[in-house]
Amino acid sequence: MSNLDWTLARSFLAVAETGSLSAAARRLGLSQPTLGRHIAEIEATTGLSLFTRKPRGLEPTKAAAALLPHARAMAEAAARLSLAAASGDNAMTGTVRITASRVVAHHLLPPIIADLRRAEPGIDIELVPSDTSENLLFREADIALRMYRPTQDGTFARHVADLPSSLYAARSLLDRYGRPSSVEDLLALEFVGFDRDDLILRLMAEFGIHKEREDFPVRCDDQLVYWNLVRAGLGVGGMQCAIGDADPLVERIAPFVPLPPLQIWLAASEALRRTHRVRRVWDHLAREISAASPLPA
Repeated sequence: MSNLDWTLARSFLAVAETGSLSAAARRLGLSQPTLGRHIAEIEATTGLSLFTRKPRGLEPTKAAAALLPHARAMAEAAARLSLAAASGDNAMTGTVRITASRVVAHHLLPPIIADLRRAEPGIDIELVPSDTSENLLFREADIALRMYRPTQDGTFARHVADLPSSLYAARSLLDRYGRPSSVEDLLALEFVGFDRDDLILRLMAEFGIHKEREDFPVRCDDQLVYWNLVRAGLGVGGMQCAIGDADPLVERIAPFVPLPPLQIWLAASEALRRTHRVRRVWDHLAREISAASPLPA
């Protein structure tokens, strides 16, 4: 692929990783016909057939699979070049892109970002609510809020808060079935479960309670929808106390079953964190989130 420019290699990589022209087009902000022309040009230049069409999309051929490591190396080199160039931009105006879980982005960040915008009107904020891990190296985000310690090479991470969590149930549910005063009472209530995520099963197992996925009659992995299912009275569920305690539809229950706190980590690439506006947003997020839920002494 020595005669192919990065634009073509990037298109090839996007199609290979997403499995379709439409998904690759959304990732790159290009049209499907443009992606199709790029793939056709690579095939004409190399003489290789790169993809076969399957019911679920495009599958890389063996020839394409052999090219993928080299395309990914080009992508990483391009990303590092972009970061190096961006690290020299020390203007206090411009855009900072933040990613956080959907629950944090919905409930925690709006007032924090509002305070920041009042203090720094020259900084535009792009907020990406996502429960997937955006790649900071490829500038899918400038700053990430994670519920775990990030380990990606080239990133700096700081633990800024532990958010207390508890079990909650809708008041309508508790009015029908009573408020649990023991583990036995609690287990007599229905729970809203996760679908593919086994976190709830693992937490219950730590308390010696062994359940199967099918024991939860309503299941959902989307955290915002999950919380609304709890609020609607479909079962007991866990939530951050700052969110649950402020909701008039639910009530904190079962203090005899303590949930582990949710860690909040800030992460950014080492290069971008040193720029003035990213550092300004970083410091504001760290201060406000820490003040809302300080770390234990």
